[in-house]
Amino acid sequence: MENKLALFEEKEIRKTWQNNKWYFSILDVVYALTDSKDPKQYIKKLKLRDTEIQNNWGTICTLLEMMAIDGKKRKIQMSDTEGILRIIQSIPSPKAEPFKRWLAKVGSERIEEINNPELAMDRMKQIYEKKGYSKSWIEQRERGIITRHNLTDEWKERGAKVGRDYAILTNEIYKTGFGIDAKEYKSIKGLHESQNLRDSMTNIELALTNLGEATAVEFHKNNNSQGVKQLKKDITKAGNVLNKARSEIENELGKSIVTSQNYIELTDTLIETK
Repeated sequence: MENKLALFEEKEIRKTWQNNKWYFSILDVVYALTDSKDPKQYIKKLKLRDTEIQNNWGTICTLLEMMAIDGKKRKIQMSDTEGILRIIQSIPSPKAEPFKRWLAKVGSERIEEINNPELAMDRMKQIYEKKGYSKSWIEQRERGIITRHNLTDEWKERGAKVGRDYAILTNEIYKTGFGIDAKEYKSIKGLHESQNLRDSMTNIELALTNLGEATAVEFHKNNNSQGVKQLKKDITKAGNVLNKARSEIENELGKSIVTSQNYIELTDTLIETK
């Protein structure tokens, strides 16, 4: 969705990564969808038509420094994905219709998933299959998601806070298990900060990550750990278990488990060499 929002029929939408999410230029989006000669005036009229947007403009719109049309850096009106889609809903333009239909479809699917959570897992599998992932990888990824949820549930119950604490504990698994933190891991694979690291892992990388996190869950329970400090000690021990397993595998293979290629690139390479 972010890629679609960033480009409307070859009209580039300026975007920037801030606070762990994408922000898009409101002016660029309005111009791309309406071809208005004066998008600023169009936005003013849009707010007059839609009082909800007018009343919540302070929440929808964020001023961020970006390169302006004249080539100089200025603070311009930006909005995150949710805010941009809300604005698109109020634009009566044929170009906005595909996004409106997509929103209706996603809304319908989410309601179905609330009534039947298994549908969410089925749709997740379908998405990965369309991207070219094998069934064995998808099964590994699915097991990893379940283990990850079990781990974060333990963290929540034991005093860790979503966000910074979770990032610290996750990084500890990577650092002790693979010898690199999440940022370095993404850099090796050539990923942007916004991209999901685990979606680029190979089967063996996923399996080892799953081993570390599953071990951490058991250590938390066994030690009845409370607070980030105690949880981190458990994570370090779990990371050491992962590290030992990784080292043994790498010694047998004669090469590093951590690869600069992501799963899809490795799969394509294997297909080409057959």
